[in-house]
Amino acid sequence: MIDKLNPAPLAYRNEPFLNSPDGRILRILSEYQEPLSRFRREQIQDTVVFFGSARFQGSDAARKNLTAAEKNDAKAPAPQQEKNLKQARAAVDMARYYEDARRLAHLLTEWSIQIPARRRRFVVTTGGGPGIMEAANLGAHEAGGKSIGLNINLPFEQNPNSYITPSLNFEFHYFFMRKFWFAYLAKALVIFPGGFGTIDELFEILTLAQTDKLAKKILVVIYGSEYWHRIMNFQAFVDAGTVSPEDLNLFKFVDSPEDAFAFLRDGLTEHHLGGGQPKKEKEQEVLPEIAKTRP
Repeated sequence: MIDKLNPAPLAYRNEPFLNSPDGRILRILSEYQEPLSRFRREQIQDTVVFFGSARFQGSDAARKNLTAAEKNDAKAPAPQQEKNLKQARAAVDMARYYEDARRLAHLLTEWSIQIPARRRRFVVTTGGGPGIMEAANLGAHEAGGKSIGLNINLPFEQNPNSYITPSLNFEFHYFFMRKFWFAYLAKALVIFPGGFGTIDELFEILTLAQTDKLAKKILVVIYGSEYWHRIMNFQAFVDAGTVSPEDLNLFKFVDSPEDAFAFLRDGLTEHHLGGGQPKKEKEQEVLPEIAKTRP
């Protein structure tokens, strides 16, 4: 018999259903529509996405950890101490990439906030976690601009960093929806030294560009040629005939924040600001057809 004092819950308030396999499509749609509404509200037109290791530290923190390892503050036995020293020295060496990401994000944001437009252009965007992501959000923050963090719960990215603009701090459950938002708004990618996740994001965009599946020009900067040439032989793809020689023109290696910024500024101006003259904006959605794929 129906209990009139305890009616059945409305479907959109039925938490067991929403959290069930049958409710998965609604959860997926939520990770599309909720970010979309916030991007519209914040007038975000496009982004520059920074990828790189979540494990890198700033120079000060890395040197502090090296000092502690040299003093053996943890009282580790000799074999472990040697391992700790090796890791601490590597961290000091790789900290330069943290500082370079911070500097590049600062330069880019300082330039982009001066572009005359009703919408925010080329907003620094990261995966929201520590390491290179933190560095890029920090640089944008120091330049007085907004930045985006698309966070997800991963072993080395448990919490969003402190420098993301609060209204543009996102938390995703579905990896593929997070990847969608990385690509949907991007007009450029900056690939700092990183691991499997960084390589995954790089080759995903390069594949879309190579196969002519992008309806927009996405600039790709690979930062730190010393690291990347040690990790991967891109010329070997050409030599083996698995990619065309011109495919290597889909990205550019750079080794300084200033060179990276100059490449991004010039390329974004040429391809997305009408060669220096901002195109007249149409009365349209805040998010236009920026990620349409070709048929």
